[in-house]
Amino acid sequence: MAAMITSKKRKRDLDDTQRVSFALSDQPATQLGPVLANFPSVKPTKSTSFKCYKTQTQKPTTDDEEKPFVEIPMLIAGETEAVDFYSSDETRRGSLGSRYLVGVHNKRTGITTIRAAPLHILTHEVKALKGLQPAAVSTLQRLEARAALGETFGTKKAKLAIRAQERNKVDVSAMEGVADHLQESILKNTSTLPSKEEAKANADSTRLVPEHDIDALNPSDIYPLHNMIPKPEWKALSISNYMSAGGDTERIALLPFKRSHWINDHLALAFASSSPNKTTIKMLIYISTMIAFHKATFKNISKDVIQQKLSMVPSIVIDGLLSRFTETARGSTEARKTSEKATMLLTHMFALCLHVDEFATDTSVLAADLSMESTKVNMLFRSLGCKINKLTQSDLKRLGLPDSAGEIKRAILKTPLEFPKPRMRRRA
Repeated sequence: MAAMITSKKRKRDLDDTQRVSFALSDQPATQLGPVLANFPSVKPTKSTSFKCYKTQTQKPTTDDEEKPFVEIPMLIAGETEAVDFYSSDETRRGSLGSRYLVGVHNKRTGITTIRAAPLHILTHEVKALKGLQPAAVSTLQRLEARAALGETFGTKKAKLAIRAQERNKVDVSAMEGVADHLQESILKNTSTLPSKEEAKANADSTRLVPEHDIDALNPSDIYPLHNMIPKPEWKALSISNYMSAGGDTERIALLPFKRSHWINDHLALAFASSSPNKTTIKMLIYISTMIAFHKATFKNISKDVIQQKLSMVPSIVIDGLLSRFTETARGSTEARKTSEKATMLLTHMFALCLHVDEFATDTSVLAADLSMESTKVNMLFRSLGCKINKLTQSDLKRLGLPDSAGEIKRAILKTPLEFPKPRMRRRA
């Protein structure tokens, strides 16, 4: 019985000595401490010594002196007779999102003291290979090496493809005699090609948009008013009936096209002012005429029918629209509407809309008035040099619009004028 008691006591004493306590280091965090080093490939001998170097990407400040040791940017380096070891670029990535701790156990007290330590992943460089540049490999050498591998390890199908490629190889030496002749022929044929600037200027001049000034400093000067409305037609337009009308309903009844929400809203807004802007009213009347002309010439074109439908429009305006936005085939007297002329009519109309809207137009309303898809209308505004974006706070303030109007995308024309670049076709 006494022996059993002695055995239990010894076991209890053994458990007490095996107990371990953990404690955080009471040293200042800024004091130098241990460093964890990881050698993924070549490992140095135990006798290799390493040193810590502080790296500076900018001038040191007083804050750097108060940084914890683990946060100080450092570099660890050491060397043997044949190899240099130093911290690699993987060190920073390996430490992201992780913290590393080193514990030192005191057998006497049974306490393991824990302190934070930075991690360094070390790479190496052989001293004998320093400064040596890899030998350049030509494309031909790569192809030959690839063919050799294919012949040795490739499948039957791969070997057949390699042999076919060898048979189709061009003998460059056979072309040496005609190389000078080919070069001379190429130079002769390309000497007449336009330069990049000339090609761009030619493309801009043939765009289906009104005449424009690409160097204009103000949006109003890009497409001058009389480039869309010739002066004789402008003078022929009369606004006296609109000025004397009793209200918006009477004014809308005078318009050539009466079902345009965009025109009706702008006309009401113009006359809401104590002194209506006569230029804006004339432009609205002309835009209404262009929409009516666009609808009237959708299928067949007859001057008598158009004149009858647009009886309130001066004949000089109708003649001008017919001459500029229709074509007459050689040997024929009948006018016809081509896709190019239809595009020209719409771009002239949209340029006028930009003038009315102070060069920020809501395209969705116009698309509904013209029974067109918004994407097509936006494409035509882009061809004028507009960007389809939301208005900034400064634009809203300039136009006198509420903040809610900033949620609507509009066609905005600004200087310098930039036409859309042609899309490059992807290779199949």
